[in-house]
Amino acid sequence: MAQHPASRRMRAALRRVNILTLVALYRLAVHTQKALYVYLLALTGSDILSQLFIIFVGFLLETAVFHRDVPVLLLRSVSMMEFSANHASIWATVPLTVDRYVALCHPLLHRQISYPARARRIIAVVLTLALASGVPFFWWSDMWRVSRAPNSLDTALIWTHVTIIYFLPCCIFLLLNSLIILRLRKRQRQQMCQDESGQQLAVPSKLGKTTAMLLAVTSVFAVLWAPRTGVVLYHLYVSSVHSDWRVHLAYDLANMLAMLNTAVNFFLYCFVSKPFRGAVRDVLLFRGAPLHPRRPLHHQRNAANASTSSISSSKRSQREVTPLSPKRADIKI
Repeated sequence: MAQHPASRRMRAALRRVNILTLVALYRLAVHTQKALYVYLLALTGSDILSQLFIIFVGFLLETAVFHRDVPVLLLRSVSMMEFSANHASIWATVPLTVDRYVALCHPLLHRQISYPARARRIIAVVLTLALASGVPFFWWSDMWRVSRAPNSLDTALIWTHVTIIYFLPCCIFLLLNSLIILRLRKRQRQQMCQDESGQQLAVPSKLGKTTAMLLAVTSVFAVLWAPRTGVVLYHLYVSSVHSDWRVHLAYDLANMLAMLNTAVNFFLYCFVSKPFRGAVRDVLLFRGAPLHPRRPLHHQRNAANASTSSISSSKRSQREVTPLSPKRADIKI
């Protein structure tokens, strides 16, 4: 897979940004014990793996290591892992979207089911499915080097790829984000009605920073990945990447835009999240992480319940052990 030098330089810069994002998110995940940062960690880690596989295929195998023909089995295996990492990068955003939808539309349920351990299990399932979805792309034809026209197998793989990586996630994002926006508008109308009647509504009507970040991340994904999807379908039905230099250039630029999505996520996190900005600042200044991470909410509740029960039991035992005064003895008698 031949790559333009500018594309390689941009991917190297994006990889550094993603590593910085990964370290900052890890510190926040350890300190806050929130499921949100677990999902964002999975998203960033999948982005890094995807870029590493792309560089491994395009640079290490073809120019830096062998200086000769690369075994087809090795190329196809690494290409399959690249597709799996791409699928994981996209689909790691789906449980985050579902988590935000449940938080806004079913807040009581969200407090019960959203915690880091469950988020890690969900991410493990997503990564396993992404790995399995990359297996058919072992037979993916390299668009840059294959001169023949796409056959039926190429058609099936291309449509499977664009469905998994773009059309299906965009449908899920559009549905859940629409429900989130409708719920927020409904709350705003309720707020206006309550204000007109002179009452106050306890339900928040403003768009939260986390929800705003989610809407921005999914919208940027839909915009930046659209050119790549269009060029791949153009290659399938109109003119191939190998035969037309303009399609070749468009495909390279579309891939660069798709990879730019990861760097845009970093700036979105910085713009929306004050804790993330603080974590990035600590990483850049080589400051240590907090020694005592905060426990998750459900653990705090369990500890509070345990302490309350122990206090009440100690009070009961104290009442049993303490002898009664004469007046109380008379009353008891």
